[in-house]
This record gives sequence, structure tokens and C-alpha cells, in this order.
Amino acid sequence: MSYQSFEDLIASMSPEACDNMRRAVETGKWADGRVLTREQKELCLQAVIAWEQQNLPEEQRTGYMEQACKSSEEKPEEQPVTLRGPDTLQ
Repeated sequence: MSYQSFEDLIASMSPEACDNMRRAVETGKWADGRVLTREQKELCLQAVIAWEQQNLPEEQRTGYMEQACKSSEEKPEEQPVTLRGPDTLQ
């Protein structure tokens, strides 16, 4: 099967395909045990995010964090965040 664009690929993806890509990114391996390349990780993650954007409500998407405070008058407690560069992905 040939796709005209990334958007066409995302539109044709099944929930199972998205789950398989998400699991591969999480574990660094395909279901058959082969290790993902850096490029495969990047592309799979892009595909998962794009698919979820089109098919899931915000609170079910990868990386969703519920706001601690719904009121705009209250300031949420700040939490430290550790950022990792692409060199730490394996």
C-alpha cells in the first residue's frame, strides 16, 4: 500500500497499529524483538501523537497532564521537570 502523505498514513492507521507503535517507542523494540532505530522512534512517536490528536479526546492522549488547579485566579504549585535530550533515547 502506498500513501500520498503522512496525513494519509495517519488517517488509515488502526487503533491497534497506534498501540503497537506506542509500545515500540516505550520499549525500544518491535513486537518481534528487533530494536528500533532512532529514526524509527522519532517517526513512530510523531505518528502516535498525530493519530491521537485526530482520534482521542485530550485527556486520553499520550503525555496528557491534568491541571492541578482549574481556577485562573489560583496559581498551581510549580513542579520541577527534568528534560532529556535526544541522546538519552534508546
